[in-house]
Amino acid sequence: MPDFSKQLSKYIPDSAAPIISQWINDTGCRFKVTKSRASKLGDYRSPHRNEPHQITVNHDLNPYSFLITTVHEFAHLKTWQQFKNKVKPHGGEWKQNFKALMDPFLRLNIFPADVTLALVKYMNNPAASSCTDLTLFRVLRLHDSKQSEIFTIESIEIDGYFSIKSGRVFQKQEKLRKRYKCLEVSTQRIYLFHPIAEVFPIEHA
Repeated sequence: MPDFSKQLSKYIPDSAAPIISQWINDTGCRFKVTKSRASKLGDYRSPHRNEPHQITVNHDLNPYSFLITTVHEFAHLKTWQQFKNKVKPHGGEWKQNFKALMDPFLRLNIFPADVTLALVKYMNNPAASSCTDLTLFRVLRLHDSKQSEIFTIESIEIDGYFSIKSGRVFQKQEKLRKRYKCLEVSTQRIYLFHPIAEVFPIEHA
């Protein structure tokens, strides 16, 4: 069986690489490292038309985010093997598999203490994405090499202005439960933004 540990070590902690390599071999999964995608960190596709399981993970995640995302997607693969499409994508079956697959990495003390603490709390009820757990997301962000260049909605002052990647400009308004109400300057339309959405602060006359 091929050993993918060396290639995987470019993206995840060295001690985690042999385990993920073994999973790739055991499942016959096509594992791809992809360009950054704003809408998701990773993705799982079930087998179809003689194609194998496929997992993709964004290339620019820090090692701990990359590993957590990889485990997340392998939990989908395992759930599909057990139940096909008969259960919810992030239902109880997936949550149980995610916890079980994450266990060996926690036992190896691969994660820094702050990530381990946040991850253990997150695993009490894992969600569709680690990004939806603000505590875990913020802790993982501390380990990004470019963290000083990243701004999120919650870092923008109320009534402050920001733009998004497309160039559209917004003014931040009040918080509505879990999201921020923001006014698009050009259309005067209201949009809701997740607190950890990445934006670019700007000065606006």
